[in-house]
Amino acid sequence: MAMNKNTVLAWATTIMIIVGLGLIALGAFRYDDVAGWGFAAVGIGFFANAWVFNALKGRV
Repeated sequence: MAMNKNTVLAWATTIMIIVGLGLIALGAFRYDDVAGWGFAAVGIGFFANAWVFNALKGRV
């Protein structure tokens, strides 16, 4: 299986979305105090990075 730059960016985007969803779920369901807000904020940051990686496909 040949992995070119677009495939690598697609995998990175997918992994970052999964990690972001996991962090948001931790913030929403596991931690009820201020730490939950931190987990959710970092999860949203992962979504932002995944969005950038998705936008870079085909341009790098």
